Amino acid sequence: MRLVHVVTLVSDDGAFGGPTSVAVAQLEECAARGHDVTLVALARGRTRSAQRIGAVRLVSRPARRVIPGQGCLGLMHPLLLRDLWRAMGQADAVHLHAGRDLVSLAALVVARLRRKDFVTQTHGMVEPRTGAVARVFDRLYVPLLRRARCCLVLTERERRALTAVLGPDGPPLVSLPNGLPTSREEPGTRPREDHEVIFLARLHPRKRPEAFVEMAALIHKEFPETRFTLYGADEGSLPAVNRLVADRGLTEVVRYGGALEHAAALDAYRGATVYVLPSVHEPFPMTVLEALAEGTPVVCTDSSGIAAELARRQAALVTDGSPEALADAVAALLVDKALRHRLAEAGRRAIDEVFSIRSVVDRLEDVYRDRPGQG
Repeated sequence: MRLVHVVTLVSDDGAFGGPTSVAVAQLEECAARGHDVTLVALARGRTRSAQRIGAVRLVSRPARRVIPGQGCLGLMHPLLLRDLWRAMGQADAVHLHAGRDLVSLAALVVARLRRKDFVTQTHGMVEPRTGAVARVFDRLYVPLLRRARCCLVLTERERRALTAVLGPDGPPLVSLPNGLPTSREEPGTRPREDHEVIFLARLHPRKRPEAFVEMAALIHKEFPETRFTLYGADEGSLPAVNRLVADRGLTEVVRYGGALEHAAALDAYRGATVYVLPSVHEPFPMTVLEALAEGTPVVCTDSSGIAAELARRQAALVTDGSPEALADAVAALLVDKALRHRLAEAGRRAIDEVFSIRSVVDRLEDVYRDRPGQG
């Protein structure tokens, strides 16, 4: 099949987060199965000149901000419309990773004008909103979203939110987890630091990087040799993080490592003793899956959409998200190498058995062939 996916932004710093990672992972597995795959997106950074991401053909235009102050919602390039028209015209299946933004709106319009069946995947980005901008945008966006053949959802929370937005005329909602390949590197093939704890996510209030710093302050009292690094694009929280680091006297202990390209992010997981994600109400944290796939012990919060499954499998230490609980979990891992090994092995099994990209694409192929199965 000729498959076309559309995602809003690809960039060196991973600013659009999970939706881009999911789209690339799905397409790489589809390419490995012999499908002809194309990803259409805006691009930023060195990615702007790339023609491929791994096995995936990339059709992109430089991201331009046409609406100020609206984050990714306001990014667009006029020639992307032509790219979407051409790509969809030859596609056997069109898959839109759709948020509330101009690229998603343009992709929906082109798919309708091209009279293409399409599936959507909203990644938890489409929830009821009452703001003026969202209300105006939704007058165009929601009727188009209702024309999808089906919409892929991650969690029951996302199902409820989409039902509220789309109403009774919405398309069928079909459950589809995210998935990753396991790391190509075997555990233990590269050395890990004994006392390196990392945060790797957008520096955004929802991700709670300040809780990571508060945890670091508690750990530092008992394990002064431990070092902490925050990686990720700043989306408003970096000034508060820097102030907190200074206030807690941690300038030699906690550092900001900036945003990382995907390959560098995988290296960061592989070198870390522990990966900590303090975010709450995270529908399906891809960074947790990436850390698990690299054999890195994970500490997360119980409101994550995958926390219950990870806890059941003893594949991560799941906490209530308070700095004290995070610190207790990290301390347990720092002193117990056997526990770190058990968590790493259980995490990789969880990727293979539950969160494997193979099983995800098995389901996707059925969806593309109009056999979506049970929602």
